[in-house]
Amino acid sequence: MCDESGRDEVYVQPFPGPGAKWQISSEGGVEPLWARNSKQLFYRFVTPGAGSQTNQVWSVDVQTEPGFSAGKPRLLFEEPGRGYARAGPIRGWDISPDGERFLMVKLEVRKPQPLTEMILVQNWFEELRRLAPTTK
Repeated sequence: MCDESGRDEVYVQPFPGPGAKWQISSEGGVEPLWARNSKQLFYRFVTPGAGSQTNQVWSVDVQTEPGFSAGKPRLLFEEPGRGYARAGPIRGWDISPDGERFLMVKLEVRKPQPLTEMILVQNWFEELRRLAPTTK
């Protein structure tokens, strides 16, 4: 991911370099994910701004042999009114091994609640041994 164009875009380049760099996304993109079969690259686009956002998931067919080439990005799905957390350098989403399902961290704004209860566990090693005894 890079913002050379003034907005976040998804790029692919050989690792460990050197080599050419290919832009994958065309209208912005974040948090790229490779499919387990290496034939697709997924990325997210969240409409900018506060309030109601739209979370979009895009897919691009890629070919890595004999050289790299990428198809045109296509929208897989979008969820209007849903913002999803961007976790900075850590992805806030992942794809199932079969490439059929996604798991996303949902951004939810909650009103702070006062702390009304605190649980103190003493001698927690003994409690752990009781709950998960070791067998030899």
